[in-house]
Amino acid sequence: MTSTKPLITVQPDELKFQISGALMNMAFPRSVELDKQSYCDLRVVNNTEHHVAFKVKTTSPKKYFVRPNTGVVQPWDACVIRVTSQAQREYPPDMQCKDKFLLQSTIVPPHTDIDELPQDAFNKDSGKVIEECKLRVVYTLANRNSGDGSLASSNQSLDYNSNPALQSLTEERDAAVRQTQQLQQELELLKRRRYRKSSGFSFTFALFVALIGLMMGFLLNLSLSSPSTE
Repeated sequence: MTSTKPLITVQPDELKFQISGALMNMAFPRSVELDKQSYCDLRVVNNTEHHVAFKVKTTSPKKYFVRPNTGVVQPWDACVIRVTSQAQREYPPDMQCKDKFLLQSTIVPPHTDIDELPQDAFNKDSGKVIEECKLRVVYTLANRNSGDGSLASSNQSLDYNSNPALQSLTEERDAAVRQTQQLQQELELLKRRRYRKSSGFSFTFALFVALIGLMMGFLLNLSLSSPSTE
């Protein structure tokens, strides 16, 4: 019995968002990182020789920011999807999350652009083969001690959280790094779109020039072959 490989593979198989818990069991009732955004990167790998389009859906669209939420992966290529969770005002009950994500994928014609995807591209009623990958959301504690941790690491966590200036600089640095990575991905996507559009324009322009040349040659040949009147 042979098993067919799925169109795409998603790594990891669940979305993990960190919530700071370094001070949860200490004198402070709240963690200083509670109101921060958290993100998780998903690596989508195309396992086929075809162009595969994907779309990401979630049960809580207002809670998460997905970039990109749709895209086309070239044969044997991969892309990264960044899922950003909005800042939370309070700790989740029992650190559990009921949010779910669904990643749909289907084969599309070669050189298909994202903007060219039809509205029913991921509609099962259209007769296309749509594969689905379900992902659950898991909360983890960012700075939680493992129980046998050293006193030095605990002191470092206390010093970090007790220094607002240091924490603010670290947060700004992390935010700048995330924004730079997102801009790089968007710039690469724009380059691909511009290259495809410019390639199509060059072919059209060359065809237009060729037609003009044929017409001029025909007119010139006609004028030379016509008898002259004396």
